[in-house]
Amino acid sequence: MKKVKLDIVGLSYSQTQSGAYALVLGEVNGRRRLPIIIGAFEAQAIAIEIEKMTPSRPLTHDLFKSMADTFHINIQEIIIYNLVDGVFYAKLICSDGKNTHEVDARTSDAIALAVRFNAMIYTYEFILASAGIVIEGNDFLFLENMDSIAKEPEADSVPTSTTQQGFGDLTLEELQQKLQEAIAEEAYEKAARLRDELNKRGTS
Repeated sequence: MKKVKLDIVGLSYSQTQSGAYALVLGEVNGRRRLPIIIGAFEAQAIAIEIEKMTPSRPLTHDLFKSMADTFHINIQEIIIYNLVDGVFYAKLICSDGKNTHEVDARTSDAIALAVRFNAMIYTYEFILASAGIVIEGNDFLFLENMDSIAKEPEADSVPTSTTQQGFGDLTLEELQQKLQEAIAEEAYEKAARLRDELNKRGTS
């Protein structure tokens, strides 16, 4: 299967789930975005490393990195390899210089480790095709409130159903319009919910 390289392009407070965060991965040299809802601890772990902050005591992901370094284990890449019932599945591709092994992991943990090991992040084309959002025009980083996220104290899923968020009664035309508005505003989590509602109704 064709792998697609991703970068972290967004991390912000979730608009729909209290205590959760929206992590947005972007297709390198492309216009598709993959929103994933993650927990507060994982969001903090990602933000701390991106901001190059040093906590007073090692976080769990920092401890894993230290252990791996001690035993000469490197994470070469992580792959978001499946999407089942709205939940993303990921694996770590690890090597000790001689042997390579795959280790199953939550997507949020995998990405928190990827930023520590400078590992590449990949997914497969079929996942981007089914769960990605296509943006128009010039897109820019919106690593919102990264510093505050890093200083604060499990989801790993696509955003919750749009029907539960009050979009179930909208017509297809209204959904399409709101989807374009959400993309223009870079409200990726809302756009993902609108996209899912459109897909559920059998539209592209």
